Amino acid sequence: MKVLLTNDDGIHAGGLRALHRALSEAGHEVHVVAPVQEQSAVGHAITYLSPLRVMEVVEDGFRGLGVTGTPADCVKLGLTTLVPGVELVFSGINKGANVGVDIVYSGTVSAATEAVFMGVHALAVSMDDFAPRELSEQARFAVELAERLPWDEVPEKTLMNLNFPVCEFAAHQGLRLCPHTRAAYDDWYLERADPRGRAYYWLEGKIPPERVRPGTDRDLLTKGHITLTPLHFDFNDRGTLDRLAARLGD
Repeated sequence: MKVLLTNDDGIHAGGLRALHRALSEAGHEVHVVAPVQEQSAVGHAITYLSPLRVMEVVEDGFRGLGVTGTPADCVKLGLTTLVPGVELVFSGINKGANVGVDIVYSGTVSAATEAVFMGVHALAVSMDDFAPRELSEQARFAVELAERLPWDEVPEKTLMNLNFPVCEFAAHQGLRLCPHTRAAYDDWYLERADPRGRAYYWLEGKIPPERVRPGTDRDLLTKGHITLTPLHFDFNDRGTLDRLAARLGD
């Protein structure tokens, strides 16, 4: 299978390197097109007011293309120009889970979203841990899962969102298919002063556990499950559309 591999943590990130090894060991043709610098939480931003530059990165058996842009840029540039004929896009392994409202903020999920917008199947992969760790087992699991998924039955504009729990891989409680939680973050900003006495603000936030519906991705991930959620990007609110049409006589 011809695979484009990207992420939002940057081309030097350990999670991306783990997926590169796992895909290569499984015999897939892997092409890395990833951001030169970390692009976490940039969402689906694309670059159009400045040019994108590409540089080759070769290190210890790894070869990839670093792009001075966002994850969505990497997929768009990769599929149209740098790596034609891709069959599947992998995005990750991300530091930190991408569950609930994270799917809107996440560069990892947005890269996979861009792929399905362009008609290519995609799998976003994340780890519920921000601390660096060895991810070879998670990467092999993700690759084996991708090989088993019935991609020909996946609708257009639908990607797969895979998350691993914070525990050691051997301690996970199994794979669960589930919806994403609709609970949003409670956000706040820490105010601090720089060396010149000027204020700056640092975003903090959490999803209150009592708002998380049982059986959703955040709930199951916290309980030690690996979660897989199909995400379908159709922004039409059809119920409201029908009600307004009835009210307005359209």
